[in-house]
Amino acid sequence: MLQSYVLSLFLYFPEDKTEYIPAVIWLAVFMVFAFLAMRWFIKTSKREGEKTKDLEERINKQREKPAE
Repeated sequence: MLQSYVLSLFLYFPEDKTEYIPAVIWLAVFMVFAFLAMRWFIKTSKREGEKTKDLEERINKQREKPAE
């Protein structure tokens, strides 16, 4: 009996399904923001990778130069 009471606190299925609308809207909003954040992380990572590659190439060119 205690177990069914505890589970009933977490399992709530409303008769009026319009109560799901705000939850779906918030889910969609957070999914859009998560997608945008992921795209921003990928773009930033690529940009940083290119900067690092350029820096590495400059360092390698300086090492290849004979010391004067």
